[in-house]
Parts: sequence; C-alpha cells; structure tokens
Amino acid sequence: MFRTRAAALSSFAAVGVLLLSACGGGDGDGDDKAAANASSAPPAASANLEFTPGTAQENKARPNTGDFAANAMPSVTESKPVVRKWIQLSADSAGELDPVVINGAGFTLYRFDKDTADPSKSNCVDDCATTWPPYLVANKGRVFLDGVDKSAIGFIPRDGGLQVTLGGWPVYLFSKDLKPGDTNGQGVGGTWFGVAPDGQKAGGGAAPEGDGDGGNGDGASADSATFFDGSRFAEPAEGITGPGCKPVRFTGSLKVTGAVKIWDGANCTGKSLVVDGDVNDLAKLGFPEVKSIRFSD
Repeated sequence: MFRTRAAALSSFAAVGVLLLSACGGGDGDGDDKAAANASSAPPAASANLEFTPGTAQENKARPNTGDFAANAMPSVTESKPVVRKWIQLSADSAGELDPVVINGAGFTLYRFDKDTADPSKSNCVDDCATTWPPYLVANKGRVFLDGVDKSAIGFIPRDGGLQVTLGGWPVYLFSKDLKPGDTNGQGVGGTWFGVAPDGQKAGGGAAPEGDGDGGNGDGASADSATFFDGSRFAEPAEGITGPGCKPVRFTGSLKVTGAVKIWDGANCTGKSLVVDGDVNDLAKLGFPEVKSIRFSD
C-alpha cells in the first residue's frame, strides 16, 4: 500500500470526481481531439511550465481539474488523450513498489522498455496508447513536485500537449489500474514497469525481453492458462481457469493468451508479476515456483 499522504490525495480526488458527476461537467483541461501519435521530437523546453514544490492539495489546486478530473482517470483516458492543466509527480510507494512515482490522484506511472530515453521517444501508439495512456500536461501548465527532482523531468510534444518524461523515459498510466495504489501494469509483457523518481524501473525490472518472455503487452485479460513442470512447455502440464485467485504449484513454463498475474505465495500473496502471453522459463522472470495465479474477476 502507498502511504497515508497519497491516500489522502486520492480521497480528495474522489470528492472532486463526485462533484463533477453531480454537476455533469467536464475537466476542461484537455485537448481531447488529437489522436495518439509517437513523438521523437527533442525534449520540449520547460520554460513555459510552472514548477511548484509540494502537492496539489497543499497548494489548493481546484477540484475536478488536472489529475483530479474525472476524464484523467486511467480507465477513462484510454478512450482519448487527456491534456491536464496541472499534474503532480510524487515519490511514494504502491503495492510492492517503493519508491515509485504516482500522480496526484495516487495512480502509478509506468515506463516502456521499447521507448528510448536518449533521445526521448515514445513507441507506444495506436492500440498500445489506448491501453497505456500517455501522461500529458498542457503547455504553460503547472507541475507539482513532491519528492521528485526537477532535474529528472522532461517533456516531449504529443497530442496537443507535453508527455512527461523521467530520466528521459516517456511516462504512461495503465488503463487496467482501477483505483489508487494499483500496480497491475508492473511487468506486463516483460516491458512495462513502474517508473522510479530517477526514471529507472521500479522494483528492479527483473523481467527480460525476447520471445516467450510474457507476451506483447497488450493487456487483454486471460481466463485460462496451462502450467508446465519444465521450461519450454515440457510435460507434465495442468490447465487452470478463472475467475479470481487460484492455487497452483508449478515450476517451468506457462502458456496463456492474454494477461494474468502470478504470485510466489499462496492465496495471491508475496511477490507478484503480470505476464501477458507465453513464458518459456518462469525462473528467468524471478519465479522459480508459482503458488497462485489471479484471473480477471
């Protein structure tokens, strides 16, 4: 769980969403007309952005705007890019990730191994950018800094706004994170990881790239899987279906169409990882033994 401060922020954000719903209004912060496009332009100058120490709440940011807006929630921004008038970058904890950067509403921010940091370039476009909405702030917008060094932050033009970078890496939300503190995107496809305050992979990013490393990262949920005792799908094997958390006890490899979350402890406890597709060798992902698996409920 992430810290009490972040929980308070997310509660404040939730109040804002309720107020917005009651009024039937919109964020008013975003340019929602632009389609997602890759950016390979040089990092944008930050001279037109206002950097403010502390959290949005401490600085009395308006409810229903910026990270607190209803259309800025990850599960909503998947439908179209949202350019926020203000954002908050907080060094905090979420799930087993500590430190990891979260936004003002308490949602985990991620980086993608197939992007580049030098130069900063996003290679997540089209369907990818629907599942992983780029984290955007408006030109002349405001950035609240809460434990993240300004020197680590950059921006690249995208969708009528600026995509945030940390350590040069473009930053995203995950559409399947449904509440503050979720880390469902950690390890997806062996290429997606929470982003640390310096731009490195939160949690160490142990998953390797390559064929059979956990899939293509499209995030579609699986409802069944087959475990194998040996690597590269060597018998014996056992199939298992969802929904929910299921007990297993296998080493070796995994065949699955879609994304599931695996644990090295019983009852979906202990170290966890989201995999999205076949895994040739679970041990190479840091899971010499899998004791439980969760399918979408």
